[in-house]
Amino acid sequence: MLTATYTLVALSVEQASVRLSLLSFQKYVRNTLMQQNSLTLSQLEYACENLNTLYQAFHWRKTEMYLIPAMREASERAGQLLDELNRLNQSALTAIRLLQDKLGALAEVRDDQVSEVCDSIDGFCTALLKRLEKEEQELFGLARQAIAGETWFSIANQLMMHDKHLDEMKRSGLPPVEAARVAARRRALPDGEADERQISIPGLQVLPVVQLDEAPAPSSRAAVRHKSHDDVIMK
Repeated sequence: MLTATYTLVALSVEQASVRLSLLSFQKYVRNTLMQQNSLTLSQLEYACENLNTLYQAFHWRKTEMYLIPAMREASERAGQLLDELNRLNQSALTAIRLLQDKLGALAEVRDDQVSEVCDSIDGFCTALLKRLEKEEQELFGLARQAIAGETWFSIANQLMMHDKHLDEMKRSGLPPVEAARVAARRRALPDGEADERQISIPGLQVLPVVQLDEAPAPSSRAAVRHKSHDDVIMK
């Protein structure tokens, strides 16, 4: 059980990092974007980039890659819980797809549209935060009971190899989220190739591309915020 404890603690650390990123972006949206009468192209681009970064970080978590597949094999009781987790994820995706539909070819978001855009982003963050909470409060406890000792050793080894590959990718200069994606795919299967069928999170549609050819470049403050979100995600 010591191995199980070690593994769940390691997963909890990753959960805390992702939660911090979601809360940080949600706070930015509530305290900044929601207080404005309009949103600029630069702000829309910044928001879309962060949504994509957050989603990818959530998608390639160790809990998703290693613990959930083990739970599917270990316990039939996990089926209902995993369905609930997927519904929360689908709720987040629905919020973003609604945002895509609203933005379309808009050059600028004004008045009541600001509220709609911010509500979609807030719904995305809220759904993923609820999923993190349910994983920690229900999934982890069920996993401790259902997963056998030898499987915990296997998961712990996968986590260590994942971190090793992640460090290699970071040293090669890949962005943190991209490095995590490559490391996860390497470790998803014994032969090093990820089986997308084992990943329960549906793919995110392409976020709206904001044309900035004639728009001012994002401010240096926005660039700093974007970098800080990216760094927080992978710490």
